[in-house]
Amino acid sequence: MMAVNVGEPVEQELVLANTTVKLKKSGSGDPLLILHSEMGNAGWLKYQQELAKDHTVYMLSHPGCMGSDQPDWIMNMRDLAGWYLQAIEELGITPMNVIGLSFGGWIAAEMAVMSPQTFNKMILVSATGIKPEEGEIFDIFGVTPQVFQQKSFFDPSNTSEYQIVCPDELTEELALEWEYARESTCRVSWRPYMYYPALPNLLNRLKNLETLIVWGSEDEIVPLNSGQIYNRNIQGSRLEVIKNCGHRPEIEKVGEFLKLVKEFL
Repeated sequence: MMAVNVGEPVEQELVLANTTVKLKKSGSGDPLLILHSEMGNAGWLKYQQELAKDHTVYMLSHPGCMGSDQPDWIMNMRDLAGWYLQAIEELGITPMNVIGLSFGGWIAAEMAVMSPQTFNKMILVSATGIKPEEGEIFDIFGVTPQVFQQKSFFDPSNTSEYQIVCPDELTEELALEWEYARESTCRVSWRPYMYYPALPNLLNRLKNLETLIVWGSEDEIVPLNSGQIYNRNIQGSRLEVIKNCGHRPEIEKVGEFLKLVKEFL
């Protein structure tokens, strides 16, 4: 594949799976799909830049998020996962590695149980999709986006890129990004909220898919217990817990996160 600058990504508008979507692409090497969180696809951060040094990184804005259309028929997570499988097949980048962040981790898990052969390796980071046996998944719709972002970090004041993710002075573009993302997330994950009851049983299909699960020890959004359930139900998977870290280890503890991910890949 043609190498591109690993600083800022190339942004494209494509039609995939009969839907106009926004794609960010950077780097060279084997394809790596990153599925963004429930807060949208704004920014290009250090973890993405570093991963693009060794991989061709692809990030699509989920259907309904800013820059991507919302097909009427996508009404639940199984629909969204099916859409993604068709979209990446049309991109011609399978089989590939995948990193799913929070809500994106749930999408990755749903895609994998539907089509395990689509991925070489899977990394789930603070993934929703599993109802914890201890604690609850935080209600992202019960607070403002700014409060949710703050809750996602154990120590925002010592997170170097926090002001990029959640600036004190919010731009109109970022505010719209958050609102589109929250609306599209709500559409497919409201009932039941942020999990699919059958998913733990379906994860048994992934016994041949190498899987790394990464969680922050102080995650206030998705309890660590959800990660333990993922680990328990994906045979051969490995759970790595990053200390003094909240829901966004790829940002809050970027060095430790990248070390785990690069060694795994």
